[in-house]
Amino acid sequence: MLDRFDYLRNLAEGYERGPVLEDMMSRFGTDVWNFAYFLTRRSEAADDVAQEVFLAAYRNLYSFRGGENSLKSWLLKITRNKSLNYLQSAFVRKVLLLGDRLPSEKALAAEDRHFETLEREMLWQAVLELPVKYREIIILEYHYDLKLKEITQLTGISEGTVKSRSHRAKKKLAASLGENH
Repeated sequence: MLDRFDYLRNLAEGYERGPVLEDMMSRFGTDVWNFAYFLTRRSEAADDVAQEVFLAAYRNLYSFRGGENSLKSWLLKITRNKSLNYLQSAFVRKVLLLGDRLPSEKALAAEDRHFETLEREMLWQAVLELPVKYREIIILEYHYDLKLKEITQLTGISEGTVKSRSHRAKKKLAASLGENH
C-alpha cells in the first residue's frame, strides 16, 4: 500500500514546500501534538513542541527519503527528540519542580474529547503517571499503533529494551489500575 506522501522520497530542491507542510500538518498535527503532550504533560509545551516539529520538518523536507520509515514515524521521532529536549532544559526542570504538574483546563478538554468513557479516562491518567521511558513506549505501541521495529528505530533503543519497557509499563499500569478499583 502506497502512502500518499511517497512522492516526498523524490522531492527535489526548489519544489514549493508550503502546500506539503500544510498537508502534513493537517494529517499529522493532532498526532504530533498528542505525542508531545503525552511526553511533556503540559499543553503549552505541546503547542511549542508541535511548532518546532513542523518547522524542523519544513527545513529538512528535501532530505526526507522514507525508506523503512513512514512520514508519521519521522515526525514522531522529531517530536520525541524535541519533547525530551524540552524536558531536559534547566528552565523547565526548575519550573516543574516549583509548579503544578497537573494538566491545564485546556488539556483536560482535549483529554475528554479523546477518552469518552470512565475506564479510558482512568487508563489515560495511569499512562500519564508512568515515567517518560515507559509512557512513550505504551503511547507509540498502542495509541500510534507502531510496530516493534518502528519503535526501535524511532527511539534508538534496542529491541530487547523496548520489549522490556513495554512489559514493565504494562505491569505498572496493571498495578496502578488495580489499586484504583
